[in-house]
Amino acid sequence: MPERRVPIAPQQVDAPLTRSAIFLVVSADDARIGEVREVVAGLEDLVKTVGFRDLSARLSCTVGIGSRVWTALTGHPLPTELHPFAEVTGAVHTAVSTPGDLLFHIRAERQDLCFELERLLLDQLGSAAHVEDEVSGFRYFDARDLLGFVDGTANPVGPDLPEATLVGAEDSPFAGGSYVVVQKYLHDLDAWQSLTTEQQEAVIGRRKADGVELDDAAAGTQQAHKTLATIVDDAGEHDILRDNMPFGRPGAGEFGTYFIGYSRRLWVIERMLQRMFVGDPPGLHDRILDFSTARTGTTFFAPSATFLASLD
Repeated sequence: MPERRVPIAPQQVDAPLTRSAIFLVVSADDARIGEVREVVAGLEDLVKTVGFRDLSARLSCTVGIGSRVWTALTGHPLPTELHPFAEVTGAVHTAVSTPGDLLFHIRAERQDLCFELERLLLDQLGSAAHVEDEVSGFRYFDARDLLGFVDGTANPVGPDLPEATLVGAEDSPFAGGSYVVVQKYLHDLDAWQSLTTEQQEAVIGRRKADGVELDDAAAGTQQAHKTLATIVDDAGEHDILRDNMPFGRPGAGEFGTYFIGYSRRLWVIERMLQRMFVGDPPGLHDRILDFSTARTGTTFFAPSATFLASLD
């Protein structure tokens, strides 16, 4: 008889942008990795339990696993490109590397459902894990960041989306999974708002009102953010999926963007960060970094839902 293959169900890396999100990064206690595994394997049921209260709110949770605990938690060798976040040091700015074994990317149209899922999740993990970073994001007007520009306009759509985000036959044991990089950026809004609209548009490389791309800067001048963050080689342009969200506490003077990028190929995001922080050519860094400081940086692999369920 022919071998029976279990269909691969991807996690919701391509879930539509919601009104609310929580980005939760935790580190696991090595001595209690079995308890963490049990929670991760049963997460789908927990999402259903909370989400059933309002199915129209589209509650979801994507799980990413870091290289430090991957083999102990899953019992499998590392996906081909998975390794710790590599710090990128430029002449002026640094993309820092920070701890984290698990990422929980919680999304919903209702903030209370995100809150409840996180509360129950942390209750289940207990002292087997501790929180490294926790950010609550929100949709800002028409999907703008706090710098005033529409975010994610270059995201792949249609058949280009899985092609850009999901691992395929090149690493078949982990097909349907995705590499994930997260960074928490804090903005100096006073300095940013001191620029004219035209100056801001030159930094970003897009028009502020409608997000339309501007022509690339003339040869020999510093490149715009959209140019440095676009990776092109002999195979063509390599897209990633950004599900960034603004966050902030005006009373504390905290204004930021939580960057989260999903990609079929980790090297694409790494090259993007190299171009931004070191410059292309070196020395001409992304000018957005003069106003936005990276405070965290962590890399994960989000395996397929089929893979996660098999851990139990």
